[in-house]
Amino acid sequence: MSCNGCEQNVVNALESTGGVESAEADHEAGTVEVVVEEDVDDATLADAVDQAGYEVVA
Repeated sequence: MSCNGCEQNVVNALESTGGVESAEADHEAGTVEVVVEEDVDDATLADAVDQAGYEVVA
């Protein structure tokens, strides 16, 4: 992520994933915080980010 638009794209992708209550991204820190309502595995979250055109690095 390199800008506020990128942050919003990642947040939108994650928040449209079943079981995700909310997401908050910070492009300067290169982080995303996700709150889930139910069990959502890391692979599902990573896939949502990948589908939005971004790469999960950790």
